[in-house]
Amino acid sequence: MDVEYHRITSIEDPLFLSMHNLMQEVFPAEEVLEYSLWKEPLEDPGIRVFVAVHEGDAVGATEYRYYEDFNVAMTDFTIIGKPGLGIGRFLMKNREKDLLALAAANQKELFGMFAEIYDPYRVQDLEFGGVKPMNPYVRREVLAHMGYKKINFPYVHPSWNNDGEAVEGLDLCFMPMDDNVDELPAELVVNFLRRYYAVLPNKPGAWESMVAGLEQRKKVELLPL
Repeated sequence: MDVEYHRITSIEDPLFLSMHNLMQEVFPAEEVLEYSLWKEPLEDPGIRVFVAVHEGDAVGATEYRYYEDFNVAMTDFTIIGKPGLGIGRFLMKNREKDLLALAAANQKELFGMFAEIYDPYRVQDLEFGGVKPMNPYVRREVLAHMGYKKINFPYVHPSWNNDGEAVEGLDLCFMPMDDNVDELPAELVVNFLRRYYAVLPNKPGAWESMVAGLEQRKKVELLPL
């Protein structure tokens, strides 16, 4: 199957519109950044947005970033727009190759990768546009197979609408490159969250309380998904 891994660095890229439409079809509205607000993130060299291109259309997408000082990555999202094309594995392998190269350029071996993962056992009404590979039960199980583990604390995140609302129904998870890692320094999680959400000035009180609680801990467990 002829699929290309194409990086988007401008909202003027015709494939960005295709990707943004795909996001709106798949994700809840509060999880999708408004079209024009993508201009600066796409131009940021630290934010890596790639689409899987098949027959001229974006049929999948992934956004991620690598933090040199933390030596960890964050997967912002992965979208599989069509079944039967092997898009999930295609995106995973290309992302991994890119991240390992970024860590090597930083003279490190990648420690691992964060991701926010929906918990369908708590939130029942997430349809994800009816795209079956994006079903949250399927996604959670696939990510567990990949090696993601739940970071053991009650998690909320600020809405990407920047309206001060706390979004629940997700777990903050981490995939260590070493399977034997079963805990993280709480300081790493705190520093990561503060850096990642620095772009949203209007944070809910529940988020600030959550981070303050983490600051009182030395370690956080990694639990099976």
